[in-house]
Formats: sequence, C-alpha cells, structure tokens
Amino acid sequence: MAFSKNNRFLTLKGIFFVALLSSIALAFSQLNFFKHLAISPLVIGIVLGMVYANSLRQYLPKGWEKGIQFCTKTLLRLGIILYGFRITFTQIASVGISGFAASVLVVTLTLVLGYFIGVKVLKLDFETALLTSAGSAICGAAAVLAMEGVLKNEAYKSAVAVGTVVLFGTVAMFLYPLVYQLGWVPFDLKTQGIYIGATIHEVAQVVGAGSAIGDEVASNAVIVKMIRVMLLVPVLLTLGLLLSKISGAKSHQKMIIPWFAVFFIVVAGFNSLNLLSFEIIEHINTIDTFILTMAMSALGMETSLSKFKGVGGKAMLLALILFIWLIVGGFFITKLCTLYM
Repeated sequence: MAFSKNNRFLTLKGIFFVALLSSIALAFSQLNFFKHLAISPLVIGIVLGMVYANSLRQYLPKGWEKGIQFCTKTLLRLGIILYGFRITFTQIASVGISGFAASVLVVTLTLVLGYFIGVKVLKLDFETALLTSAGSAICGAAAVLAMEGVLKNEAYKSAVAVGTVVLFGTVAMFLYPLVYQLGWVPFDLKTQGIYIGATIHEVAQVVGAGSAIGDEVASNAVIVKMIRVMLLVPVLLTLGLLLSKISGAKSHQKMIIPWFAVFFIVVAGFNSLNLLSFEIIEHINTIDTFILTMAMSALGMETSLSKFKGVGGKAMLLALILFIWLIVGGFFITKLCTLYM
C-alpha cells in the first residue's frame, strides 16, 4: 500500500517531487512566450515529465514511484471531480443529446470494429483484442483494468493494451490542438470539445488537449468524456452477461463503477446552485489546476519509451487502426450528431 507505515514517507517524497515539477510547469506557463501561444501548464507539465522519464528517471529512488502513481490515479480523479466547479448543468445540457449520441456511437462502433478487425482479420486472441478496443473506446487504461476484472486474462495482455493506449492517446493529445490551430478542423469551440471528448483515449489526455485550445473546449470535452467513462458500467454488464452465456455459468463478477465520474456530475450540480461566491470558486479552480498539472506531470513521468518495446505488433496495429478510426470516424460522427441532434 502506498501509505502503509513502511511506505508513507517515500510515497510523500514522490508526491512532493511531482509537485516541484508541476510548480516549474506553472512558472513556465506564466512566461510571455507560453502565454502568447496559450499553452496550458497541463501540457507543459506532461512534456517536462516525459523529458524526465526518458533522461533522468533511472535515478529516481524506487520507493518514490508509489507517489508518482498516486498522482496519476488518485490525484487525477480528484482533479476531475473538482473540475465540476468549472461546469454547470446548463453547460451539460448545452452539450446535450449530440454529446451523448456521439459518445454512445463512438464507444459502440469502436468496440465492434476492434473486435472484428482484431479477432477476424489480425487473428488476435479475443482478450487482447477486446482489451485494446476498450482502451481506445471508453477511458484508456482504466477501461483496460476494468475489463481485466471481468475477463480474468493474463496480466501481460493488459500491459500490452495499456501500452497502446498511452502511446496513441499521448499522440492524440498533441495532435488535436495542433490540427485545430492550423484550421484543418472546421468545428466551432463547442463542437471541437465534443470531438475531443468523444475520441481521445484517457481522461487526462482529454483535459490536456482541451486545455491547449481553451476553457470552453476543455469544459465540453470533459463533459463528453465523463459520458464515455460512465458507459463503462453498461459495457461491463453486457460483457459479463455474454461471457456467462458462453460459459454456461452465472457471472459473479464485482461491478466496477467509475465513481469519480458520478461525483463530477454531483459537483457540477452543486455548482449550478450558485451557493459559493465567485472568489471561493476561483480559489478552488486554482487549486484544481495545480492538482491536474501534477497528474499530467506524473503521467509524463510514467511515459518512458522503453515501455513500448514489448508491445505486441498485432496489438499495436489494431490500436493504430482504431486511432485512425477515432480521428476520421469520430470526426464524421461528431459532425452528424451536432448537425441533426
């Protein structure tokens, strides 16, 4: 355990180290150069983390790693929950049916496409294909680990799927803002937010990509991404039922509920009541920005190129196909949903 009596001090050192790197990222974001380019501290944080991961990470004390992992998981979820203070039910309603429909279509079609290409065309085993597809379709590594709880597959298959998610999700996080700024995506800010939220792999990557363009894009992207995250529950239920029918046994799997997505909605609902003053909300948002910067910096510190060496070729090819599908197919899904819903 990260905060057991033996590990507590080392874990805190790891967290403080991430906080130091995040402070540097925040300081850089205040420089005129980065302000002019409107580059968020979250993006600077992950870049600094990636530079560190591929240069000096080998010198990091082993015990500090639990602190970094705490930031990538627990702190990230806390940051997303607090992000609800930037959003109201009016904004959620504005994303509306179009955002919900885009999320459902992207998740469903990506899972179906991933299964048929992975199993039928590439001849991947069922578990690797489904894990890789779920990571692309729903919420990245969290979906892979949740699927593992139902499939009970070997650990290496999950590691392969997570590796593809980290690789292509990170590429997407930098690619989407760049393509948008070049004017190659003919979407307004609201629609761009839906597009990012509906198609990028990880929650953190969605926050990073949205923040790189602007607050409105980030808010809409996070709302749509939370819809995708909450779709994890019906997907797991459906998979459990299918597997129980195939095996002829009753499924007794413990259901994994993404509570942070539920709490995000609760906080947004509370924020909609306007019970807190503007000053208090501003302080909360400032704290939240630092928490998210820490999560992104830690994510970068975990993105070492050496982790991708063992990723299977066919799984990588499937993830690449799904990555292209999310960019192209997701574009048309978003366009159709915003036009007709």
